Amino acid sequence: MAVWRKSSYSPVNDCVEVGRGVGIRDSKAPAMHLPVSDKAWSAFLTDIKSR
Repeated sequence: MAVWRKSSYSPVNDCVEVGRGVGIRDSKAPAMHLPVSDKAWSAFLTDIKSR
């Protein structure tokens, strides 16, 4: 089972969550998630940090 972490930038009731090796999901619809590979997530974080 994945461990989901909530974004510190999301309001209390409207959260974006990240599951390592799993993907991202909306806390209001936890049964569904968007799969994201480790490689794609790393590329995303690298891009965000470079801005």
